[in-house]
Amino acid sequence: MTNATMEKFGHPRSAVAEIGAWTVLVRPKQPTLGSLVLVCREQATAFSDLSPQAFADLREAVAGIERVLKGFVDYERINYLMLMMVDPDVHFHVIPRYEGTRSFGGVEVADAGWPGPPNLGSGADLDDAALDALAAELKARWVAA
Repeated sequence: MTNATMEKFGHPRSAVAEIGAWTVLVRPKQPTLGSLVLVCREQATAFSDLSPQAFADLREAVAGIERVLKGFVDYERINYLMLMMVDPDVHFHVIPRYEGTRSFGGVEVADAGWPGPPNLGSGADLDDAALDALAAELKARWVAA
């Protein structure tokens, strides 16, 4: 099952993994390299409306995200932002944080907000080829770990 938030962020093209009730997607706008969106597939527009199983699945999804992103960009901190102002389905923007820049496939992304809050307006807008390559890389790392 998909929802409008998943579709907005490029599902199924941008999909990295599905863990229980959650789908991990590459964020097409990369404020930092490796930025993701973690979307719950349950029909819920409030965090408190999620099922107990979705909360249990969230732990596994977060553990997988942190493992994969640590190996990919060696982040120093990681931010989980639950903004839900435009897209009402329960979801988090996952922003790995680091000093300096990281690069992949010719795309270089600095963490413009470091060491403060993330600058969501900065970074790289991935074209289709870059999005496909990043999703494939992170998916391969997810499966291998």
